[in-house]
Amino acid sequence: MHVYCDFDGTISVEDATDFVLSNLANPAWEAIEQQWQEGEIGSAECMRRQIGLIHAKQHELDDVLEDVVIDPTFAAFANFCSCRAVPLTIVSDGVDYFIKQILVRNNLSHIPVVANKLTIVNPDGKPSYHLTSPHADQDCLSAAGVCKCRSLTPRDLRVYVGDGRSDFCVSHQPELVFAKGKLADYCFAEDIPFIAYETFADLTHSLKSAIPSLKGDALISPRHVAA
Repeated sequence: MHVYCDFDGTISVEDATDFVLSNLANPAWEAIEQQWQEGEIGSAECMRRQIGLIHAKQHELDDVLEDVVIDPTFAAFANFCSCRAVPLTIVSDGVDYFIKQILVRNNLSHIPVVANKLTIVNPDGKPSYHLTSPHADQDCLSAAGVCKCRSLTPRDLRVYVGDGRSDFCVSHQPELVFAKGKLADYCFAEDIPFIAYETFADLTHSLKSAIPSLKGDALISPRHVAA
């Protein structure tokens, strides 16, 4: 088993990138967001242009990231996975620096992160912010900065946890999907089996119930778990 988890709106209570932009970026970022929502540009271009509008020193960015709150039950879920030798990977179309800073503050820096890469030039002077997408795929239908489908490695049981549009494409791949928000609506419309959740405490309970032995050979088929 391998658990893959979205970050913004899933682990974090609010979208960390939107929170940073609303506090530190030129207001023009909202017009770019509208273009993405209307399908005029892909998420990779949207994020790249928005990040370039941030005008703050690195320590000011770090101060804003201090205020991003995560699901209070996520740390216990991460420990649940660790104690059972279940790999847990964050796969996000967000910003690696934002995610890692938030994880460090919550003593969760050991969790691997797949996300867009932020480079800060002249962080203490007149900084500029540049976003690159080393995990993109030119054939990705969503034109995302991170191709989540490509990030899932072949395995007998892959669990995916998400909440939004960036999770739509990848939700067709895993053997078990936990969904809320827009992702739950999408899975329902596309007839993709999923388990609804609100917090990571729900995930811990569901995995204990659905999979009697995470290390045993007789795992039930998660596609037959009632949503």
